Amino acid sequence: MADVARRALAFAKQKGASGCEVEVSAAVGQSVTVRRGEVETVEYNRDKGLGITVYFGKRRGNASTSDLAPDAVERTVEAACAIARHTAEDEAAGLPDRERLYEGTPPDLDLFHPWGLEVEEAIEVARRSEAAALAVDKRITNSEGATVSSYDSDFILANSLGFLDGFPNSKSSIGCGVVAEEKGGMQRDYWYTTHRNPAKLDAAESVGRIAGERAIRRLGARKLSTLEAPVIFEANLAGSLIAHFVAAASGSSLYRESSFLIDRLGTQVFSPGVRIVEDPHMPGELASGYYDAEGVATSRRTVVDAGVLEGWFLSSYSARKLGLATTGNAGGNHNLLIEPGPDDFEGLLRRMGKGLLVTDLMGQGVNPVTGDYSRGAVGFWVEGGRIRFPVEEITIAGNLLDMFKGIVAVGNDVLVRGSKHTGSILVDRMTIAGD
Repeated sequence: MADVARRALAFAKQKGASGCEVEVSAAVGQSVTVRRGEVETVEYNRDKGLGITVYFGKRRGNASTSDLAPDAVERTVEAACAIARHTAEDEAAGLPDRERLYEGTPPDLDLFHPWGLEVEEAIEVARRSEAAALAVDKRITNSEGATVSSYDSDFILANSLGFLDGFPNSKSSIGCGVVAEEKGGMQRDYWYTTHRNPAKLDAAESVGRIAGERAIRRLGARKLSTLEAPVIFEANLAGSLIAHFVAAASGSSLYRESSFLIDRLGTQVFSPGVRIVEDPHMPGELASGYYDAEGVATSRRTVVDAGVLEGWFLSSYSARKLGLATTGNAGGNHNLLIEPGPDDFEGLLRRMGKGLLVTDLMGQGVNPVTGDYSRGAVGFWVEGGRIRFPVEEITIAGNLLDMFKGIVAVGNDVLVRGSKHTGSILVDRMTIAGD
């Protein structure tokens, strides 16, 4: 792949490009789904590709191919050059600043742990997970299936400023979903576990058991009357709130003026108890890396401190559009650590006293410009600090700025399934629309 990247860069220079960056990648994946004990799907994929961006001054063009043969690579470079020659100039276009690129050979971040499961072994893992779910209770009458998947990839990132590096990485997961039925009412729920290292996945039986228990506890769900009350976002959903923050604090939203956080750098955006740290260098995590998608060096930094917004998420391009410096976030945020408080999940319930615990969300009713938030939800009604009964067919609504500033506590029940490391989040007040 490094040889392919070098050839692409050399040919782009030969065609007159003033700058060039290229990524060459290869990946292999396997996914097996078992439903009611029978194999439903076996999927296997093997991919490779090259993506190239060339610059002619401030004109930019890009093209891609899945054929890495020399003549195919040359045709792809020619296509990118032709596009660049016919595009308008963009003053923000160009390679990253040379001094911001990562230099040297980065240490191993322990991101590559291929599972190496044979199909028959994956089928057995999926069967064990589903069987554990179905064994939870006789009221579990159907299954959405259990899926076991693994994905291994490798890449080389290079540019004409001299950067050339890459590393292999892997990701594995086990998931299960089931349907429970009682007195004509049906409910479904699911659970899954994912990690770079399959040895750190939850046991297949544990995943299935949790999925079954979650489906059973939703039986007998009721509606609520419309009211205002505190809301706890369960840990597996709390990351979605942080994702809305990241989207609003990202350069593309800011320079397009499509963010509710415009002009709020250095101001109180969250409640004073909230602290968010970005740490790209955590070994084994899903969003770790010593450089971003442009080769810009990454670093640990505080994004939110005592509720005050301290930094954006910028690539070189979006930073230039805003007259700022890149933060090493081309390709997205790295590991975001939302500092937990002393309360575990039960402690959060006691602190809330009376309100709504949200365990699943539906719909995409979030306005990124105003921050208005409205999504369908299911969960449980809490009184006296204890779960009393399941609820369904409700909508929770508010404004993200008000919700962020209204965060009362972050639980220490931290769940990591991606780039957001957070426990359950208690918000002081939201509108709950029901009957």
